[in-house]
Amino acid sequence: MRSYTTFDLQYAHRFYGFRGEAQYLHGHTGRLTIEVEDSINDGVNMVFPCNEIKKTAWELLKNFDHALVLREDDPLLPAILDVYEKQGIKEGTPQNTMKGIAFQTELASAYPECRLVVTKETLTVEGMIKIVYDLLKDRLNIVKLTFISGDNAASQEYETKESKLRCPLCGIALDEHGVCPKCGYKNRDAV
Repeated sequence: MRSYTTFDLQYAHRFYGFRGEAQYLHGHTGRLTIEVEDSINDGVNMVFPCNEIKKTAWELLKNFDHALVLREDDPLLPAILDVYEKQGIKEGTPQNTMKGIAFQTELASAYPECRLVVTKETLTVEGMIKIVYDLLKDRLNIVKLTFISGDNAASQEYETKESKLRCPLCGIALDEHGVCPKCGYKNRDAV
């Protein structure tokens, strides 16, 4: 069975090197849907609590919300960083409360202190799906991702990995020690 949740992400980007309207800096409201699959967890009668899917994913995805997303070779990138430096906001401000967990992968790097995500490729809806899967594949049993931004939409289905050990009291994934990070339940069979 599947559980799913959605996120609305406000972001700005451009298609550097593109010969259409998207070459200009512009903003979007994107809608990301994450579907996870597993067996129904006895005791809580659910695959994975949707609010826990949201919490797990949001730690990383909030880096995209109200952020500027630029390709690493975009000449706007150094100019933006220079302006942020001159304004004194490159290293963040007390008002920047939406900081996610910084990440650096083969596809993208997040700089939460300055609300910036730098990507290897142009951030299309397909590109966003690749980045999100790469970020969350080890945290959630993702079976499908869908991203809609403006008139553009894409989705990708995935083979699920092995079932994740989950807490029989609240349904969320146990940590590497077999302990529930939410309620403290400990699986005696976990190593």
